[in-house]
Amino acid sequence: MKRFIEENSKEQFDVIIIGGGITGAAVAYEAATRGLHVALLEKKDFGWATSAATSKLIHGGLRYLAYMEIPLVRESLRERRILENIAPTLVYPFPFMIPNYKSLLNNRWVLKMGMIMYDILSFDKGWTWDRSKKIPLHSQISREKALQEEPNLKAEGLTAATIYYDCQSIFPERLTLMFIKSAVNYGAKVANYAEVKDFLYRNNSIAGVTVYDTLNNKEIDIEGKLIINCGGPWADIILKKAENGTVKHQIRRSEGIHIITKPIVNKYAVTLMSKKGRHFFLIPWRGYSLIGTTDKEYIGNPDNYRVTKESIQELLDDVNEYFGDGTLSYNDIKYTYGGLRPLVEDQVEGTYQSSRRYEIYDNAEEGVQGLITVEGGKYTTSRNLAVKVMKVVEKKLKYSLPKSITHKQHLAGCEIKDLEAFFNTVYTSDTSFDKKSLEVLAKYFGTEIDTVIKIAGSNKKFREIVTHDGEILAEVIYAIRHEMARTLPDIVFRRTGICTAGNPGNDKLTLVAETAAKELRWDKKELSMQLNEVKQRLQLPK
Repeated sequence: MKRFIEENSKEQFDVIIIGGGITGAAVAYEAATRGLHVALLEKKDFGWATSAATSKLIHGGLRYLAYMEIPLVRESLRERRILENIAPTLVYPFPFMIPNYKSLLNNRWVLKMGMIMYDILSFDKGWTWDRSKKIPLHSQISREKALQEEPNLKAEGLTAATIYYDCQSIFPERLTLMFIKSAVNYGAKVANYAEVKDFLYRNNSIAGVTVYDTLNNKEIDIEGKLIINCGGPWADIILKKAENGTVKHQIRRSEGIHIITKPIVNKYAVTLMSKKGRHFFLIPWRGYSLIGTTDKEYIGNPDNYRVTKESIQELLDDVNEYFGDGTLSYNDIKYTYGGLRPLVEDQVEGTYQSSRRYEIYDNAEEGVQGLITVEGGKYTTSRNLAVKVMKVVEKKLKYSLPKSITHKQHLAGCEIKDLEAFFNTVYTSDTSFDKKSLEVLAKYFGTEIDTVIKIAGSNKKFREIVTHDGEILAEVIYAIRHEMARTLPDIVFRRTGICTAGNPGNDKLTLVAETAAKELRWDKKELSMQLNEVKQRLQLPK
């Protein structure tokens, strides 16, 4: 991939998409597959904000049944299956456990009714391309069996446990990137570190954008017939840059944080509910436990958002009240991350009770011609949201577009029909690598693993393992040469998992930074700045 703004030849695009999170990435892919000339612009790096602050789940939204959001649940369950199919190395069925306690909110029979409905709505869950992706029906296990499987459950009042399946997205940042790479394969032009500063106008209609290339410190104008605002928590800020009309839409922002701790759950993603009626998860991930999420309204500029110690403590308090021996502390946290979710303005008061539905606005209704805005949504339904966006694009551009094909073809790097056969081939292709390295490379890079292995073979140093679960230094080179990584955070948080579970160790981190510096030709000052930025992010808030 290349940053097209560095070689822009004054071409005109059919659509210019602002925002390189999962929504913008899915819209870019959908638009490109329909034959549109597409440009995607992201002010920082692809998937750096909301799309990197998830619970790493692709789910049907079981809790939305309580609010009778049945169409959203059905859509989510269908899209869950589609993502299993089109991204087989990155999305996997995963078992969930809901402990059944005597309290009404966790009543066994209430849960039973909900799970039956969930199974009915996911009637097509067995229609997967790969048999390993099929999801079973829910089941019940006894109190004794539940405690045997997850010894840290609170035993008092426990009557049984409900087991069901959703999916785990093992590396959401790479899944977002695979949508972008898929769009590029269909001719889309993309650029990170390309901030939209203003809109261009022609005949009282938006006809393009002025973009600031933050890496090269220059501005360029890019023309497009239609602008699609996929700015997520920044969508209303982007709208305010439009000069014509009075923009009325305001986005509510919900903060969600996660913490990574020592392993305190074994094989299940344990789902619990606080006294306030909010669910949270404890999920096994990369040998640790991933715990989240909070869900409370955030007031302020999204650029200023940071995880606070107070938010972390609130989450710890919930965990200690409902799980374990009550001693999980700040010192047990290996890493924490958080982000903001956009919620459409007419949703209910509490952000937790707000569903993850979405809206597509034609801003012509507010006097802003040539612009549409996408608000709300969630990771699981992003592909189908993009399909619906194309219906609006057709009307605005007066085009007759071909039907969607994104539900029936693999994403870039994911072109695998039989996952078991694929892994077996990887394991036997080069026995000089540690098996855990081959496994993690196969999952993260899919069919692109051969290029990573080739890089590793070019220099013995690039074979060095830099994480507890087997990632290697060659990934750093691959990220820079093939995936538009331009900063150390790009590399260690979004192209690889080197720092997504916390600091791999200062020696390893320094090695990674020095390798990137050589490839990107950083001087000592730049290397120090990049390294310090990552170290600061890895520190827990004080």
